[in-house]
Amino acid sequence: MTLTSRPFAAVSPIQDFLEQLHARFATLYTGALASYIPELARADPGHFGIAIATADGQVYEVGQSRQCFTIQSVSKPLVYGAALEDCGPERVLQAVGVEPSGEAFNSISLEPGTGRPLNPMINAGAIAVASLIKGDSPARRLARVVDALSAYAGRPLDIDDDVFRSERDTGHRNRAIGHLLRNYGIVDGDPEPTLELYFKQCSLLVDCRDLALMAATLANGGVHPLTGQRAVATEHVSSMLSVMTTCGIYDFTGEWVFRVGLPAKSGVGGGILAVLPGQLGIGVYSPLLDERGNSVRGVQVCQAISAELGLHFLQPPRVAASTVRARYTLAAVRSRRQRLPAETQLLDARGAAARVYELQGDLRFATIEPLLREIVAAGEALQFLMLDFKRVAHADATATRLLARLIEGCAAQGQQVVLSRVRRGELLAGLGGQVDPRCALAYSFHAQLDLGLEACERGLLARHGADTVPAPIDSLVQHRLCDGVSPEDVLHLRSQVQACSFDAGETLVRRDDPADALFFIMRGVVSVVVPLLQGGHKRLATLSAGMAFGESALISGGRRSADVNADTPVDCLTLSAAAFARLEAERPALMVRLLHNLLLASAETTARLTREVAALEG
Repeated sequence: MTLTSRPFAAVSPIQDFLEQLHARFATLYTGALASYIPELARADPGHFGIAIATADGQVYEVGQSRQCFTIQSVSKPLVYGAALEDCGPERVLQAVGVEPSGEAFNSISLEPGTGRPLNPMINAGAIAVASLIKGDSPARRLARVVDALSAYAGRPLDIDDDVFRSERDTGHRNRAIGHLLRNYGIVDGDPEPTLELYFKQCSLLVDCRDLALMAATLANGGVHPLTGQRAVATEHVSSMLSVMTTCGIYDFTGEWVFRVGLPAKSGVGGGILAVLPGQLGIGVYSPLLDERGNSVRGVQVCQAISAELGLHFLQPPRVAASTVRARYTLAAVRSRRQRLPAETQLLDARGAAARVYELQGDLRFATIEPLLREIVAAGEALQFLMLDFKRVAHADATATRLLARLIEGCAAQGQQVVLSRVRRGELLAGLGGQVDPRCALAYSFHAQLDLGLEACERGLLARHGADTVPAPIDSLVQHRLCDGVSPEDVLHLRSQVQACSFDAGETLVRRDDPADALFFIMRGVVSVVVPLLQGGHKRLATLSAGMAFGESALISGGRRSADVNADTPVDCLTLSAAAFARLEAERPALMVRLLHNLLLASAETTARLTREVAALEG
């Protein structure tokens, strides 16, 4: 299965994937209902639910995910954990082994000589485990089991009395197993109370969401991700997951590990629980079973989820502290393009609508899912989304497909996605082919983070009616450096400056040239750049009409520290250092005002840089 394109579904890519998965397998009606327990044969074969719960408590669900059914053998590893807590590993190992049987769930697989069941996932082993649950009465032992499984579910669970009676009245094979276990001394005394406890644990009512959260509790080291309640001690989780890995799907376990690669447990009620340790849990419910007693749809769904989302536990991602290295908005961090006051004010007010995520490490389902969740949760408040890939080492096919679905979802809400510093031949190589062509205008690539930030600024300004093409100014009166200058002083200043023009692509000043003049930009756009050791250039600032550069010439002289290139045709007025020096004697008020405005611009730059450092450090 592939994550197919549905460009106008403004939902989480994970939710969208589950909905597609459910639609694909909902028409699969192979298999049969469990008939050896009469009540289970009454299930609706059309019932079908899927749920994924992350280790931090996010739940995605689709279909009949809240349809109740009995837990059956899915209870076995959870009760095994309770027995480990009650009796300790050594005592439990005396009663039941941990070797795969390679046989059906109801096989009588006992160790020759000792009578010990081969593992706790077959019925014989589960009955032996039930006999180890502590309590001074049948009621207290039952309460121990119900409370334990309820802690995994995060809610109180009830017993389906009709299913319990049906299992008790027809469970002759299990009853025979109980007496064999008594014969070998595995079960002490009359096995009937233990069998009744086992039948009741299998008759607890759960739903698909419960299974996913039970699995997520194991993924989270035994702590329920939503309630925060500990369901089992951490030291027992590895033992539980181990027997699930080697024995959880009975005589299909080997193929399951090969194809799915997740510790799991199935039950004849139609449920399957699967765990990706440290990351997530999966729950699937569909009562149609194959010849081994496993849910037909459940097996198919888990195979598809593992393959499409890259969840096989033998292919873990390389660890990074977090997928998101830094997150900030345009209200805090800007591009190197300097803005006029009106634009700056608008970006201050509206910049939170553009968010930037600097990513790192490997991108695959488990690492990208929290990021997608955060982005989707932002909703319509997010107008521009920028993802920076400079520190991303690898993005697998699943991450690429999920990003494509994210772009389509953003397009549906009128949001723009900006991708920066992506190695086009390596990272996200197939993204273009994954995104629906109707959404092609919803995303763009930029070679530098700074250029991506500028693209977001330009788009945000345009959405709020700001003209992003800098307008030329006609006279020095309109220039920022002349704010507060008297008309007479402006006339005098005009007599001291020289006009010059440059074509797009020309260099106005070069690095190491003498710093001997201040430039007033009257028309056009220039960029201040420095060369990089590895080749190319880095932009320090982009300036437009109404701004100035070269102020160091007025203060310290020396040499130019950077190149200044014309991005468009440019008109400037230049004030030489010598002419500025004469102002001290001829027009001291003008000189003071120019210095004041230069200092004000410098203070604004310092404040902006301080804010950016705080945002990046945070």
